[in-house]
Amino acid sequence: MKNPVTATHTVSKVLFPMGQTLATPGALRIMTQFGFLPADLLSRHTRGDFGVVCPEDAQANAEAIIQGNRILSSYLVGSQRVWVITEADRSTTTILLPDEY
Repeated sequence: MKNPVTATHTVSKVLFPMGQTLATPGALRIMTQFGFLPADLLSRHTRGDFGVVCPEDAQANAEAIIQGNRILSSYLVGSQRVWVITEADRSTTTILLPDEY
């Protein structure tokens, strides 16, 4: 990822449905270690705060909300990245580590 930025364009309402929410053991372990709640990351994700993503990924996410494509957020939890991915069909949203993808 080149030129990561922290997304700051959030809204107060949910922008898209999450479907079933899932989390991998690795992501849960990291979040627990650093005191992050899965619900907090999910809330940020669905309100348009995509975390630390490059401008192109932020734009792709904004378009995906309208067009129904996959949405990817990336958050720093401690020094580890944690991804939140909502599938294009909005059937599932998964919290995972990049190496678990």
